Amino acid sequence: MATIDRQTATLALAHALAAAGRGLPVFPLSATKLPALRSPHHGEQPPVHCRGECGLPGHGVHDATADPAAVRALFAAAPRATGYGIACGRAPHRLVGIDLDIDTAHGNDSVGALQQLALQHLFTIPPTVTVLTPSGGRHLWLTGPADTTVPNSAGRLAPGIDVRGSGGYLVGPGSVTAHGRYRLAPGTAHLPPAPCPRALLRLLTPPPHRPAGAPGGTAPTETPGRRGEGLIQFVLAAHEGQRNTRLFWAACRAYEHGFGDALADALTAAAVRTGLTEQEARAAIASAERLTRGRGRERDGLA
Repeated sequence: MATIDRQTATLALAHALAAAGRGLPVFPLSATKLPALRSPHHGEQPPVHCRGECGLPGHGVHDATADPAAVRALFAAAPRATGYGIACGRAPHRLVGIDLDIDTAHGNDSVGALQQLALQHLFTIPPTVTVLTPSGGRHLWLTGPADTTVPNSAGRLAPGIDVRGSGGYLVGPGSVTAHGRYRLAPGTAHLPPAPCPRALLRLLTPPPHRPAGAPGGTAPTETPGRRGEGLIQFVLAAHEGQRNTRLFWAACRAYEHGFGDALADALTAAAVRTGLTEQEARAAIASAERLTRGRGRERDGLA
């Protein structure tokens, strides 16, 4: 077992160095997909605001570097690392990761949801680096412009679609986790990360909040009722094959904004009108509630 571990660690370093050679900032990961180096501030009274300013390794994505010597030093300090993370949002590529999860339990089709968004907003995903995950999902690598900060999000774009931007990271291809190996999709290894389509970039970067009375006019008031009406119309517009996905997405948004319980009956009625049974609709809304409340701590930085 020790021999296998050493081989895995050696391969992880080799893959990480190859990624660093392409200008991608990397750092070692454990088999749990979490940073392999323990924080030097472990045991200190929170909150701890250090992001590596102390000069010691163990700050997760903030350790990421494309310098080969520094990469070797990080892996030497983490001999049981089985993979590596790639920091998103960092120069020169300013990587934006689109994480398409597979969630058959909830009937989510993240690939189909992304295609639907592309049709609605008139963009296409260009050929780009694609990494296949052990669970059957995939990571699409895109690049962002220097003047735009893409935030991390989980399920905001659509159910099953997570976004890795500034401060986040992706598990690099060649990494081995407790669930299996991450690998490049056939035919994409030679591709550079493609620029993120402008229309998609607008979806990934919510407009800045404009307080009432700010220059340019008063910010519109978005009451739960108005937001709820939009979500209900979104559910009512679902075609066959989209009904569960749209309902789940709408319920997640309602719970995120604090009026999920108040909107649950109306969402159920809308879903029943599209062809779902009341039991199916209630189950999807309950799943959205559990997921949203379980994300009380946003999954920033997790791949």
